[in-house]
Amino acid sequence: MALARWRTDFARWEKEPGSPVCEVDLDVDRMLHARLGALLPEAGWLSEETADHPARLARRRVWVVDPIDGTRDYIRGRTGWCVSIALIEDGQPVLGVLDAPARGEVWRAAAGEAATLNGAAVRAGARDVLAGARVPVDALPKVDRDLTAVEKPNSIALRVAMVAADQADLVATLRWGNEWDIAAAVLVAGAAGAAVSDALGAPLVFNKADPRAYGVLVSTAGIHDAAVARLAGRVTAALG
Repeated sequence: MALARWRTDFARWEKEPGSPVCEVDLDVDRMLHARLGALLPEAGWLSEETADHPARLARRRVWVVDPIDGTRDYIRGRTGWCVSIALIEDGQPVLGVLDAPARGEVWRAAAGEAATLNGAAVRAGARDVLAGARVPVDALPKVDRDLTAVEKPNSIALRVAMVAADQADLVATLRWGNEWDIAAAVLVAGAAGAAVSDALGAPLVFNKADPRAYGVLVSTAGIHDAAVARLAGRVTAALG
């Protein structure tokens, strides 16, 4: 549905400065809400494009959805966007799908099973030295020039998936982010053997009353502690 309307004429606007949305986001959201709700009528719902309702907090299972993650790339006709769907059970993702049709990629994961890309198992890399780690960014700050910049899709979910497939070694954000951006992707990464946490190195928990986390840090298992240590001062400064 999203692919059929990609690179066509559709309404787009900003929910707030720097936060683009388009009519396709809303249409995909409505379709997913109807179809996923029919699959599991007892499950709650949390989506970027649906008004949040506290009823989800009483549900053991909750769908966490971003109908188009990477809307900026979608609007610009670039390929770095995907549909992100996760099923949360008792605060943790147990099913995750990232569908990136413009890239011909479908990522899947289930708790206790291997992560796959287009049906083939993927595995995070074995890098154990932070210097030289591949990071999907537009440009590296001076303090991180010992790292290696690689392609950066607009979708944070796809950037995390790159670690799962050994296309990158480290993804880190230092800001408050929403659960729907990362719920499916961190399951894919974790199932592929990557280390996953918030920017402080703490475990991620989903379906919280405030559905946000301070940053996400996904990396090969061997550099995760070093990455947390490198970012610690910046996190402290940002959080005051």
